Amino acid sequence: MNCRIRFQAAQETAVDRPFKESLCFVSGALIRLPQIFTMAKTKLTVNSNGSLKIEGEFEIVDMEGNSYGLQGRELVSLCRCGRSANKPFCDGAHKGGFDHVAQAFDLPPKKN
Repeated sequence: MNCRIRFQAAQETAVDRPFKESLCFVSGALIRLPQIFTMAKTKLTVNSNGSLKIEGEFEIVDMEGNSYGLQGRELVSLCRCGRSANKPFCDGAHKGGFDHVAQAFDLPPKKN
């Protein structure tokens, strides 16, 4: 399949960053491919004695690849303690019973 990629900048109100799209000709038709070149930034924060906070642009899927309906949220917290009644999301059930001081460290070198 021959693909011709066109990059274009778009204006966004909330975040000022380049947006890229790719267009592909397939059997004479112009197809818009998924935004595989989007420059998204996602931040995960490990909260001490609490959840994993995810901020930015992201998608959360189950084991079968089905997306959770986040209703436009750009910040959610995921349960780490296993007590949430709303797993995988945090509902605050960890309070007073989950002990982990989050402190960043380097992982050992990656195995080949």
